Amino acid sequence: MDGMADPCRGETLIDPSAGQEHEAPCPAPPVYKVVEPLRRSTPLVFASPHSGQQYPQAFLLQSRLPLLSLRRSEDAFVDELFAAAAGYGAPLLAANLARAYVDVNRDPAELDPDMFSDRLPMRIQRGSPRVQAGLGAIPRIAGDGQDIYRRKLLAAEAKARLSLVHAPYHAMLAALIAEARAAFGCAVLIDCHSMPNCARGPLQPDIVLGDRFGASCHPSVTGFVEAALQRMGYRVARNTPFAGGHTTQLHGRPSVGVHALQVEVNRSLYMDERALTRSAGFERVRRDMTRLAAALTAAQFEKTLR
Repeated sequence: MDGMADPCRGETLIDPSAGQEHEAPCPAPPVYKVVEPLRRSTPLVFASPHSGQQYPQAFLLQSRLPLLSLRRSEDAFVDELFAAAAGYGAPLLAANLARAYVDVNRDPAELDPDMFSDRLPMRIQRGSPRVQAGLGAIPRIAGDGQDIYRRKLLAAEAKARLSLVHAPYHAMLAALIAEARAAFGCAVLIDCHSMPNCARGPLQPDIVLGDRFGASCHPSVTGFVEAALQRMGYRVARNTPFAGGHTTQLHGRPSVGVHALQVEVNRSLYMDERALTRSAGFERVRRDMTRLAAALTAAQFEKTLR
């Protein structure tokens, strides 16, 4: 790791789901978890890059914001909504570290040099719209639009976070996709997210499907998911306002049998967005996402996508 200290090792982590502080074991806790099925029976792979709820203590000390403000960046509980996919033969990969700490659904080059006191030693994309908005791989702002940091960071910290969190997450996702493709001749990644109710755009959808306007996923998959969700009573939009992020761009390669579809669920359907707690609608949405996983498995897309 180029001699850099692990920013998580040996320090206190804050996990709001546990309601208390606990000491991180040595070595550091994993940056992701994988819920594996008893037997792989489908080319599907599910991922939840923004549901992580672990906050390194050193990061919290750098921040000028309370934990609740930082947590507004999370896609809270999304990993729980889709966790039953393992019961239908598909693995689920979920980030453990919080999105405010490092965003694994951004290109690692999407960094804002103005956030750092010294020169970044890697190629950067400072002109990216996401960087300009403060939402790069190391975010400048939290989900409520407030600046996260008290002062500028060291460039070495960005390099460490990307090496220790971002790279391992995508290496594991690539491995899961490769295993599915080897076993079934194709792979279908369902990248799971949530969106604030205020971000739904003029169409006011309940769920937005992003396939990068057809570049990351075969239309038969997108169409199948859209129809299945509509039958459940959801208003569904495609690619507006969310067409897909770094994950769908990086891993979606229909020409070689790898398809990636982003699914954004309106948070107001299943949680109290202010208190960041599950609402009465949570069980219905979780049940419906389980039905979606079952329908996708039964569809046997490998016959079409190989």
